[in-house]
Amino acid sequence: MAAGVRKRARAGPPPRVAGLCEQWLRRAWQERRLLLLEPRYTLLVAACLCLAEVGITFWVIHRVAYTEIDWKAYMAEVEGVINGTYDYTQLRGDTGPLVYPAGFVYIFMGLYYVTGHGTDIRMAQHIFAVLYLATLLLVFLIYHQTCKVSTSLRLFLHVLCLYRVHSIFVLRLFNDPVAMALLFLSINLLLAQRWGWGCCCFSLAVSVKMNVLLFAPGLLFLLLTRFGLRGTLPKLGICAVLQVVLGLPFLLENPVGYLSRSFDLGRQFLFRWTVNWRFLPESLFLNRAFHLALLATHLTLLLLFVLCRWHRFHPNPSHPIISFESWEAPAPVPSAPALGLDHCIQIVSTLFTSNFIGICFSRSLHYQFYVWYFHTLPYLLWATPARWLTHLLRLLVLGLIELSWNTYPSTSCSSAALHVCHAVILLQLWLGPQPFPKSIPHSKKAH
Repeated sequence: MAAGVRKRARAGPPPRVAGLCEQWLRRAWQERRLLLLEPRYTLLVAACLCLAEVGITFWVIHRVAYTEIDWKAYMAEVEGVINGTYDYTQLRGDTGPLVYPAGFVYIFMGLYYVTGHGTDIRMAQHIFAVLYLATLLLVFLIYHQTCKVSTSLRLFLHVLCLYRVHSIFVLRLFNDPVAMALLFLSINLLLAQRWGWGCCCFSLAVSVKMNVLLFAPGLLFLLLTRFGLRGTLPKLGICAVLQVVLGLPFLLENPVGYLSRSFDLGRQFLFRWTVNWRFLPESLFLNRAFHLALLATHLTLLLLFVLCRWHRFHPNPSHPIISFESWEAPAPVPSAPALGLDHCIQIVSTLFTSNFIGICFSRSLHYQFYVWYFHTLPYLLWATPARWLTHLLRLLVLGLIELSWNTYPSTSCSSAALHVCHAVILLQLWLGPQPFPKSIPHSKKAH
């Protein structure tokens, strides 16, 4: 009898579990359209996508041949530091001198030891596969908090990225994905109102590769509008102190050599690798006057966005952002609610636009630089919709950008197409309605 009771007890739960599963599946099927169209389902679809990505990435690693480009050079550069060389002018790899800040050295020094002095390529690929999945999750978290881009668009973009972005992460082992993963972590911390930690992580990303500085104008604007000049200075101090601490061993050995190599804004790029300026004569591509013209255009456009677009975020748009009043500490509020949707959109839009403007006027874009803005493209196209730019045209722009980055070697047509697509996105950002709040309340819980 006892056995019979035990048997009935064991038989009870499975029908309930099966019923719950059946109910969940039926509801998912009924709401299948919402799963693809509603931004609030981003995290659910992201979880499923990441599970699928585990298998896809594993297949890519084991079935597609690895291509050596910079990995051996990275390992040679950090090996010099391990052997006791702290003079940046003496650190070199197969592809030239070390041109990345100290954070790069420490991170890839860890990879040097984990991968058996850089010889275990398969181990390195698996580490970068984990980094790829982590980056994907961080990006989906950003999109989820802004609720601006539907899940179906993210899935469409993910299908587009199966070749190029997987290649950059797990088949080439560049340092660009490391910097961008830290950058997306920084943005998530800013969205969580952890401004101090967000600035710290931002500075860490800069210490891996200097391209993250393209986000810096947007971050500075956000700090000034949220904290005023007095509150901004400590946050900037966090960024500066971290750079000094990381670079201290090299600064003590040869400060001029470290700063000139790791933060070399005038470094010359090779014409044969350019993706965006192939239609120009090589002499013009290498001309310093052309570089200065690009820099001037970049700064001018940033200023225009600050004054005519981003300036609308200031609590009092009729006053300049930096004024005597902005020096004073912001008045505290009685309650400190979580960061609202409008403010999440403000943070993400400002940072993504700042980076995109810099990319449009870069002196050169190499193939691995695609990850600098790849994950931001759906947001830039769909977060501020313009009536003249239909969904089909937006998809066409995304497709042409992907095609341009997958054309090797680049051609005059692929480079021109890339600039046309960038111009369309810039025009859309300028003419599209601004989805931002008119004022920004200061919060006591902004760390």
